[in-house]
Amino acid sequence: MDGYVLDWLSEAREELETARHLLNLKRYAHSCFHSQQAAEKALKALIIQLRRVVHRSHDLVELYGVVREDLRLEGEVEGRLPELSAYYTQSRYPNAGLRRPSSEIGVEQAERCFETARRVVRAVAGRLGVEV
Repeated sequence: MDGYVLDWLSEAREELETARHLLNLKRYAHSCFHSQQAAEKALKALIIQLRRVVHRSHDLVELYGVVREDLRLEGEVEGRLPELSAYYTQSRYPNAGLRRPSSEIGVEQAERCFETARRVVRAVAGRLGVEV
């Protein structure tokens, strides 16, 4: 496996750890963003490994579509990708879906995002044969 692929997966793990810390600090919007980043970077690691390209999208549904034949996510996880994907912008910018994301995104959303991202990272690592 290419070191570049491992770099992307390592960064995905770092994003996931950041999301966990922010969740514990009750910084829910920021946790959602880092959860999205963890899933994005994990999927990009797999895309790089299998397709030898860096896919420039931030859309988790689109990224998963590139590797869907090679990575089967559980139905619940796959079904949550659109929600998690939306936090790429929605969690960071006022009026990008929510007026004030820092006060309108709560613990339920952050926990759901974190769990979805954790399962994506785990699935990708498993597919790559790397321990999480």
